[in-house]
Amino acid sequence: MAQETTSGGRPRRRTVLAAGVFGTAAGALGAGTARAARPAHPAPARAARAFPPDPLADRRLLSRMTREEKVGQLFVMRFHGDSATAPSAADAQANREDIGVATAAEMIARYHLGGVIYFGWAGNIRSPRQVAALSNEVQRAGLGLRVPVPLLVSIDQEHGAVQRIGPPATQLPGAMSLGAASLGAGGTSAGARAAAALAGRELAALGVRQDWAPDADVNVNPANPVIGVRSFGADPEAVARLVVAQVRGYQEDGGISAAVKHFPGHGDTATDSHVGFPTISHSRAQWDTLDAPPFRAAIAAGTDVVMTGHLAFPALDPTGDPATLSHPVVTGVLRGELGYDGVVTTDSLRMEGVRTKYGDDRVPVLALRAGVDLLLDPPDLGLAHRSVLAALRSGELTEERIDASVLRVLALKRRRGLLAEPYVDEAAVARSVGTPAHRALADRLAERGTTLVVNDGTLPLRADGGHLLVLGVDPASASGSDGPATRVLARALQEEGFRVTRRATGPAPEAATRDAAVAAARRAHTVVVATYGLDTDPAQRTLLASLVATGVPVVAVALRNPYDAAHLPDGVRALLAAYGWSDVEVRAAARVLTGRARPHGRLPVPVTRADAPERTLYPVGRGLSYA
Repeated sequence: MAQETTSGGRPRRRTVLAAGVFGTAAGALGAGTARAARPAHPAPARAARAFPPDPLADRRLLSRMTREEKVGQLFVMRFHGDSATAPSAADAQANREDIGVATAAEMIARYHLGGVIYFGWAGNIRSPRQVAALSNEVQRAGLGLRVPVPLLVSIDQEHGAVQRIGPPATQLPGAMSLGAASLGAGGTSAGARAAAALAGRELAALGVRQDWAPDADVNVNPANPVIGVRSFGADPEAVARLVVAQVRGYQEDGGISAAVKHFPGHGDTATDSHVGFPTISHSRAQWDTLDAPPFRAAIAAGTDVVMTGHLAFPALDPTGDPATLSHPVVTGVLRGELGYDGVVTTDSLRMEGVRTKYGDDRVPVLALRAGVDLLLDPPDLGLAHRSVLAALRSGELTEERIDASVLRVLALKRRRGLLAEPYVDEAAVARSVGTPAHRALADRLAERGTTLVVNDGTLPLRADGGHLLVLGVDPASASGSDGPATRVLARALQEEGFRVTRRATGPAPEAATRDAAVAAARRAHTVVVATYGLDTDPAQRTLLASLVATGVPVVAVALRNPYDAAHLPDGVRALLAAYGWSDVEVRAAARVLTGRARPHGRLPVPVTRADAPERTLYPVGRGLSYA
């Protein structure tokens, strides 16, 4: 059973409710850690160069295009390999099987593509300079066509739980960590904007002009399997402020396009739209007050792109169609009621949520009929392209409808400088990506978000307090990371002067694993356990209870959801919410564990009791610190 109070019903001497409210960005971000000199302020945000609109030039460019070329501008597609022209033999074969040609350049030429998306699993990313070279290859392919149009190069780099480019590019904490930091800093959104500005500038240096971020969902369901820490929190107004900050950071400071997602809101679902078809049961009134505010605010802030969610929302469209394919949702609500006239994109069309009700030949046509502009990552590009052309020939889609979307896409490309400056300086990448100043800012942001939820006085740990045992779950390592989270945590604690032994116990640890961990714990002074999804993993909870039974102090670090706090067995001395398992978040947790950094984060979501979900265990704003 989870603890509602600390040991004895009150905090011990060294633990107090976090009372420091920082009203300025300097206060929120400026405090350095005890042992390292750090800049007092984040790097100043530079306004991105403004590229003025030119509707007449866009229409002249459109008038030169054939139907096939126009339709191609509406697709953003994946490919395999770290080169657009000379992939490895294995990547070339993967491309033939996936997209019917050997290279990205051939795909761009065949389908007149409007954009591409980079993925780590597809082998697109080896190093920052290589990514910049790849982006230049992609642009040369687009500019070599009959009607030369630069491509919108994009990536899904939310940071935290979703990142494709790892070190030496700067890793940043994810959305919920930034939400926790903002509450600890008195509600300022300066950290969120600084993070987006930094991310945008680094991506722009790599030739990436579109990030599929930030997440505008309001996470009100602790069991949400797909959003969770990708959301800034559970309060609509707080989420709205942070979404606006990131839109401005990406676009005004970083010079790349933001894409708020997943309209009309994916924060209250127990189904992952990657593998199923969620339904949101909110009433229209609930949508207005809970889901809509971040999207309204992002539109008012001038977001370049809005991404639809593959989910049914009966209060907005009773047909049961996914929002991506819903004319009432996209054209009626988003464009009509909210007045949005920017680019609307689908989420990946390979996701099950958009493929459950209709076939892959119908999905792109129905999305365009609904009012969408960009078709992201279809499972079969050839089929999708042919289907849209067939709908044009039959009259199901009109030329005017396609032209409207192409003009929006061209206007976006012009606004982000692609038509004027499509290439990047590959030699300059090392001077602008992963710099010491950028990494220092990321460290401060991660520290400021780390939240001490439970503490009986065991934290901060003392270096002279004996031997530490680090064990627990290792989620999939981020690209380019230093390895599994428990290894990163153990090394970071060693760097702080602790004697540390590491033992990875993994998810669902079996009896033999638990027994070995308990035997190791008896030889330690303190046990630090990395948790991940305690609500769905009773074996992790059993392990924690077994460790507590040894009498050795047990400290938990929640590597993803802070909701793990509701599932701690009695006797766990402390719980730290890291909100993620990337290196920057795990190392920040280590610094907070040892007292090198003080915890300032506050919960941006409520934690309810496991045995009585209607009762709040730890409210929004909960956060302990060290006296």
